[in-house]
Amino acid sequence: MINTEQLRDISGVTVYGPDQEKIGRAGQVYLDDDTGQPEWLTVNTGLFGTNESFVPLHTAELSDEGLTVAYRKEKVKDAPNVDPENGHLDRDEEQRLFQHYGLETTSAAVAGDGFDSAREAFVPDEQHATGSPIGKDTSGPTTDDAMTRSEEQLNVGTETREAGRARLRKYVVTEQQNVTVPVTREEVKVEREPITDANREPAMAGPDISEEEHEVVLHEERPVVEKEAVPVERVRLGTEQVTEQEQVTEEVRKEQIDADGDGIHDPRP
Repeated sequence: MINTEQLRDISGVTVYGPDQEKIGRAGQVYLDDDTGQPEWLTVNTGLFGTNESFVPLHTAELSDEGLTVAYRKEKVKDAPNVDPENGHLDRDEEQRLFQHYGLETTSAAVAGDGFDSAREAFVPDEQHATGSPIGKDTSGPTTDDAMTRSEEQLNVGTETREAGRARLRKYVVTEQQNVTVPVTREEVKVEREPITDANREPAMAGPDISEEEHEVVLHEERPVVEKEAVPVERVRLGTEQVTEQEQVTEEVRKEQIDADGDGIHDPRP
C-alpha cells in the first residue's frame, strides 16, 4: 500500500504488472479528497510513452526496482481515456475507471455535489519536505526558489511483426531431352575368292551348271527408351536474420528557461 511519504519517490519510476511485465513510467498521483490517501496513478505507456492511462494504487507496492500494480499491461492500456491535464477526475470519469477495473465506488463517488474536485492531482509540498524557502510563481502555484527544465527523449525499441510469407510448391513440367545413342546394324558384303586347292573340293561338290539362292538374315539395333523416377535433391525453406540500419524520425519537445531583468548574468552557453 502506497502512503503519502512515498509519493515523491513514485514520479518517473518504472511501473510493472503482477507478472513483472513492464507497463510504462509513473506520472501523476491522484489523492482521495476525503482521506488524503493516494488512489490513482497515471502511467505513460506506448512505444514512445505517448499514451497516459489511469491505474488504481490501492494494492500497489513500491520497491527499488519500481512500482508493481495489481493489473496487467493490457488492462491498464485499455483503461477509459481520461485527460490528465485537467488535474482532477470528475464523477463520470472516475465511475468509468471503477467499472473498468471492477472496483466498488468509494463514498466520494456517491456523495453527489462537489465530487468533481474529490480526486486532485498530488503536488509535493517542498517546504515540509526539505525545509527550503517557498517562492511565489506568479503564473501559478507556490514553488521553491528554482524551476525544473524538462525535455522529451526518444526511447527507440523494436517489435517483431509478420512481414510476409514464403512457401514451397512442387509441380510437374514436361521438357524435351536429346540423347545420342550408338546403334549397330548389319550390311551385306559380297566376298569373292578364287578356286584354290584349299576350296576346290566344296566348290566342285555340286552340278557343273545350276541355279541357286543363298539368303542371309541382317540384324540391326534400335534405341529403346524407358523412364525411371529418380530422387535428385532435397529442398526446404529456411530463414536467416539480416540486420540493417533504419532511421526513426520523431518530434521531441524540450523546455527552455530564459532570465530577464536587471543585473542578471546567465552562464548558459
